[in-house]
Amino acid sequence: MEQDINITIIDREGVKHQIEAPTDMAMNLMEVVRSYELAPEGTIGICGGMAMCASCQCYVLSEIELPEMQDDEEAMLSEAFNVKDNSRLGCQIQMTPEMEGLEVELAPES
Repeated sequence: MEQDINITIIDREGVKHQIEAPTDMAMNLMEVVRSYELAPEGTIGICGGMAMCASCQCYVLSEIELPEMQDDEEAMLSEAFNVKDNSRLGCQIQMTPEMEGLEVELAPES
């Protein structure tokens, strides 16, 4: 059963994009950003989604309940630049039906 969710992504230039993201392809937020080309090639997902580079850091603006942060994501964010209380790594946010209405802003490139 195919189900797309509606999410909002604010790119690094401040442009708001309304996106339909598939929930049946095991994609994460970083992969959605790349597939819609919302960040220049080579500036996001540099480590391939392994929570090792923070190039996909984003600020969660909506009240959607996200899965708990794992140790590797927490460790990476503790070393990253431009971190805020609502920072998460896009590669660690899976596109599931529960993410309907998610709104994030991409962190500045560091």
